[in-house]
Amino acid sequence: MRRPNRTEPAPGQESVWDYPRPPAVEPVAERVVVRLGGVVIADTTDAVRVLETSHPPVYYLPMADLDIVPAEGSSMCEFKGRARYFDVVGGGVVAARAAWNYPTPEPGYEVLRDRVAIYPSAMDSCEVGGEVVQAQEGDFYGGWITSRVVGPFKGGAGTLGW
Repeated sequence: MRRPNRTEPAPGQESVWDYPRPPAVEPVAERVVVRLGGVVIADTTDAVRVLETSHPPVYYLPMADLDIVPAEGSSMCEFKGRARYFDVVGGGVVAARAAWNYPTPEPGYEVLRDRVAIYPSAMDSCEVGGEVVQAQEGDFYGGWITSRVVGPFKGGAGTLGW
């Protein structure tokens, strides 16, 4: 499958096709708010995001800010290492395997050790800087799409070979 045509970003936007590989990690200046079960389960200005070619940013929040329970399974990222999964709890709701982290991240990704990423599609809502995010199609990567990011985005049907 051939790579799709990059969408040209407008002023104030960024293209996921300009993100690096291996991925970069950067701090997030905006407030990040997550809701589940009708309540706010995270509200932080201490988030980071991982930027990888063709993927919307994945936001990582401090683990201590969330009510999470270890879940079954793991996966492997060639750059960040082995991930473990968590159920996320909020407002009487349990979102199964809706979060993950890297307890022993590879060099360069140590900042992720005590942070957890959340699938936005499993939450009531996720916000960055007051904007409600759209979940990355397919959920494999858990990307958070805002109006400041343009694609096309990997993750949906037929994009595996990009």
